[in-house]
Amino acid sequence: MNIEEIKHLAQLSSLEVDSEQIQQLSTELENILQLVGQLQSVDTTNVEPLCHPISLMTELNQPFRPDLVTEMNDRENNLKPAPASFEGLFLVPKVIE
Repeated sequence: MNIEEIKHLAQLSSLEVDSEQIQQLSTELENILQLVGQLQSVDTTNVEPLCHPISLMTELNQPFRPDLVTEMNDRENNLKPAPASFEGLFLVPKVIE
């Protein structure tokens, strides 16, 4: 990327970049673009999209903790600090017309 492109990107991003930083950004952005180029060169025609990388390996599952009840429902005490309640529900002022 040339200096003018970096200045333009900085302006679009509302960033203040001095001339010393522009040279450093030029090098870093060029490295990033080279990595993107490497990724784009990989042939993925026979690879199906995944919703999550763990779904690639069928023997791996997302670890879940056991779903155990640790606290009982104490509605009465939970509603005590509320300024208003009705039939076990918090009442709040209307905010959307």
